[in-house]
Amino acid sequence: MGNDEWPGFAPVSAKQWKQQIQYELSGADYNESLVWESPEGLQVKPFYSEEDLSGHEPLIMNRRAGWRIAETVEADTAEKANRQARMALEGGAEALVFHISREGVSPVSLLQGIDTEQIELHFRCDFLSLSYVQSLRMQLPGEAAGTFLHLDPIGKLAQTGTWYGGRKRDLETLGYMLQALQPFSGIHPLGVDGRPYQEAGANRIQELAYCLSHAHEYLHLFAGVLQHPPVFTLAIGADYFFEIAKFRAMRLLWASLATEYDLPPECSILAVPSLRNKTIYDYNNNMLRATSECMSAILGTADTVAGLPYDNLYKNPNDFSMRMARNQLLILKHEAGFNSVANPSDGSYYIETITHQLAERALALFKQLEAGGGFLKQLQSHNIQKKVRESASRDQRLFDEGKQPLLGINSQPDPAAHMKGEVEGLPFAKGKGQKTEIEPLVRKRLAGKAEQNRLADE
Repeated sequence: MGNDEWPGFAPVSAKQWKQQIQYELSGADYNESLVWESPEGLQVKPFYSEEDLSGHEPLIMNRRAGWRIAETVEADTAEKANRQARMALEGGAEALVFHISREGVSPVSLLQGIDTEQIELHFRCDFLSLSYVQSLRMQLPGEAAGTFLHLDPIGKLAQTGTWYGGRKRDLETLGYMLQALQPFSGIHPLGVDGRPYQEAGANRIQELAYCLSHAHEYLHLFAGVLQHPPVFTLAIGADYFFEIAKFRAMRLLWASLATEYDLPPECSILAVPSLRNKTIYDYNNNMLRATSECMSAILGTADTVAGLPYDNLYKNPNDFSMRMARNQLLILKHEAGFNSVANPSDGSYYIETITHQLAERALALFKQLEAGGGFLKQLQSHNIQKKVRESASRDQRLFDEGKQPLLGINSQPDPAAHMKGEVEGLPFAKGKGQKTEIEPLVRKRLAGKAEQNRLADE
């Protein structure tokens, strides 16, 4: 409703608001008192108005109808993974993300009893095999709307420092796969996994730019063969409103790139809570963190959201924590009404302004990467790793100084909490191991070092 429809209220300009705030500050400096800087260097003001969007059209975000609740299934054996998948579907999951560790996992047994025409399916393989993809494809409906293979050899290089079988072999194999899958319009082959950038410490502008440049390598290499955008997997960080804006910015960035290659401007986004801010001590707080993060992804128009068990850092997968992660999303969708409104963050001056700022700065960084030879060249010359390390060091310093609090670790820790003997997995970043072609992006939690010291003192 416009101001002319409220005759008792005169329009108030941004200048008038600022003048009133300055008056209320009783001489304190407006910028020093109320304007703060985000990790990306954005100046965040205490209020936003329509004037902040001058020169920008209001954003109308597009995604597939609604959002889906996903569960990640570790597929070491087909039969065990199938049981977990069917249990997840019975418990309310609407999508499955299979992490397949070896080629011996039979696609027939893996998908036994699962309605592949109705359930959204994601497959991540720890190997690159044309024959396995063909076997998998035989179990999939070619016209289904949601089957994503997440083929991403460049992502493998970024995460581990090595290709599956060498650059030439991997890219040739990927090309054969894309050609073989062309007739099947319901199968989306490519994936771009942005989690390693965020979980290694990249800020949001870097994360967005690296994802876009990562995707552009595939578009450049396989122009004319691709018919679907890659599915983007994004880690959800802790800053509620900035994360909403990040997901929206990803859509803007993809749309700007897709038009250059005659690809659909809408992309699919799978969101997963980040491990970077999760903790072993006071681990129940992880449930609260993940809930807030999933809310950001939903409001930011993620298509599919996968829950994160609160104890996954220190405990092997178990039915209870997986059920709790699923129920967090079920409550958000069916009780909290997060599926009732399409694009609820549209029209927020604050979120739209941050969205444009993130997109514009990420696009500028993307252009720098392309001018420097593109993503692969920048990765192989270690420029990307260097920038991520610098960002991660800044975050770690703030955490160590207590300026970036994590409840239960550097803020209000519980001295009675003990975890020695409880840790089943490998929650800490590994040091240098086998020889790699390039320096990998090492995922590192903010609390890792502090937790190691605390465990040693127990």
